[in-house]
Amino acid sequence: MVTMLIVGGCIAPKHKKRFGHDLEHFHTSALRVAYPDVEDCEEELRGESSPHTLRDVPDEYWDLSLEEVLEIALSRCKVLRDLGGTVIRSPSVVSTVHDPAIQESDPQAGVEAALSAFDADWTTSLFYEVNDRRVNNTFLGNLGFIQQDFGLFETRITKPTATGSQFSISKTVEYDRNNAIGNQFPDGAWNVFLDAEARQPLLQGSGLRFNRIAGPGGAPGIYNGVLIARIRTDVSLADFELGVREFVSNVENTYWDLYFAYRDLEARIYARNAALDTWRRVHALFQAGRRGGEADKEAQAREQFFRFQEDVQNALSGRLVERTRTNNGSGGGTFRPVGGVLVTERQLRLLMNLPLRDGRLIRPDDEPTVAKLVYEWDEFLSEAHARRAELRRQRWQVKRRELEYIAAKNFLLPNLDFVGRYRWRGFGDRLIDPTGNQPRFDNAHEDLTSGDFQEWQVGMELAVPIGYRQAHSGVRNAQLRLARSRTVLREQQRQVSYGLSNVVADMERAYIVVQTSYNRQFAAREQLDALQARVDAEASSGEQADSNLLDLLLDAQRRYADSQSRYYQTQVEYVLAIKNVHFEKGSLLDYCGVSLTEGGWVGKAYQDAARRAGHRGRPRKINYAMSDRPITAGCRCRKQRCNCRSTEIHTESEDPVPVDAEYDKPAAVSLDPPRPLPPTE
Repeated sequence: MVTMLIVGGCIAPKHKKRFGHDLEHFHTSALRVAYPDVEDCEEELRGESSPHTLRDVPDEYWDLSLEEVLEIALSRCKVLRDLGGTVIRSPSVVSTVHDPAIQESDPQAGVEAALSAFDADWTTSLFYEVNDRRVNNTFLGNLGFIQQDFGLFETRITKPTATGSQFSISKTVEYDRNNAIGNQFPDGAWNVFLDAEARQPLLQGSGLRFNRIAGPGGAPGIYNGVLIARIRTDVSLADFELGVREFVSNVENTYWDLYFAYRDLEARIYARNAALDTWRRVHALFQAGRRGGEADKEAQAREQFFRFQEDVQNALSGRLVERTRTNNGSGGGTFRPVGGVLVTERQLRLLMNLPLRDGRLIRPDDEPTVAKLVYEWDEFLSEAHARRAELRRQRWQVKRRELEYIAAKNFLLPNLDFVGRYRWRGFGDRLIDPTGNQPRFDNAHEDLTSGDFQEWQVGMELAVPIGYRQAHSGVRNAQLRLARSRTVLREQQRQVSYGLSNVVADMERAYIVVQTSYNRQFAAREQLDALQARVDAEASSGEQADSNLLDLLLDAQRRYADSQSRYYQTQVEYVLAIKNVHFEKGSLLDYCGVSLTEGGWVGKAYQDAARRAGHRGRPRKINYAMSDRPITAGCRCRKQRCNCRSTEIHTESEDPVPVDAEYDKPAAVSLDPPRPLPPTE
């Protein structure tokens, strides 16, 4: 009888008692936050001054045109910033000036990586072994006991070609010393081989086009040829152009936001000063106890002043709300008239990569245009479909799927290779004997060069997978990917047409509203002047003031301030609508005078391009999407520098909207709060 006793329990208390201090240290170390030791720009940014506030408004201005702002921003920024904080939330998707070069130099998917698959490969090996064994054959070795010293040296150069062929040349040296009965050279013998081999695929894997698509060693679904790698580079260039386009659009959006902020501040200051003057008049009547100076009237005039004072403070400082930026309603950006000089100026400095404070305030020096612009819809639409970087990027994707489909069909063919091999042999008891005049087989290299032993082999090698299941799956997958890419391209073209129609209609709306808002501002100014004249007339004549006149005057002041701000808003809406038209039809960079160029290539690349250009005929059409002309695209004057700033748009000779003759830039504003009661006249 066997008795088993099983004792259950837990050893954790003993373990904890024994290693308690170690576990506590482990938990403390495991939960500790680690910080990487890398180089950053903390020291560089540590000297940043505090931002400008309502209590610290500089009185020095830096007048910049839009062209100067774009030049500074593009020359100083390596990261194409946006106003949505993408660089903080998703730094991996932020566009930088390094992205195209990163794709080009990718060791796995870059062009050079694809070309390196056709580089020659040199391999060499050297082994030496000692064998001592007993075999079941008394005729081998010494009555079945084999003792052997064996050395092997092999070197090989293999070169694949773009047609699928593979050539190799190798040299093999063998040294064999053993105790076999009947050896001619008891101290060992040397064998030397020179091999030349060629392998040419006849069906699967053959052809220049297939190997440029799939590359050597391609498989269904795995295509990494030079054509695919170049398409990846072209896609990265299109992505970079999209990043530059959105960056330029955001810079221009912020520039006109700042223009509106100054104009809105100017309107609010005018309204505040008018309200302060009215408050003083009513307060004087209140102190004299005359009609029109009742307590409620005085409080009403005082409330209106402080309301406008609040508007001035908000218009100068601004609030942290979303402002005009790309893809906030339209591709180029829908204008958000929120105002705020200091906040908007900081945003512009951020986009320009300037210090957030240097004792000056950036002030726009350009005026928005109010001239009517005429367009041709068919021309706009065709240009948008030809020049939009999104469509060009998707067309590259369609081209890639077409090439992959061609490569996938190649794998439906049998793997039939022609193989040819030629070999020279040499044998001797020594590897090299420099003395000469020795008997036959004295050294292996001399025997090799004699050419007495030559071998060759030719043949065919066939491999057929039964069913071609993987190949058929690869073809079907390539067909579906191609169909998807074409469907996405058609939908993108529809979206481009839709977006272009929206911005063209919005441009027409903005132009008409500019005229309407100007007329509204003009009428509101006349009403305010008329009411102010009545107030001045009653004050000079000493007549009893009309009880409703103050209400009408205060309301007229509000109406004029709103109409003035609205007029500036419509001007900015119109100039941004023109910019959005160029954004939607792909000509924004030309419109802003920005051109993109790639870096220099090696000298052989230019020589090869010149040689290939001599074999080409005259091109049938011009690819405007790749144009890098320094002049403004579509400009009628054809000057290197011009002020037309319009692509395929013509200005009319008349200006239907009257504008101010001068642009009075607002001076520094004092925001010290007034006394509870206005000063006496």
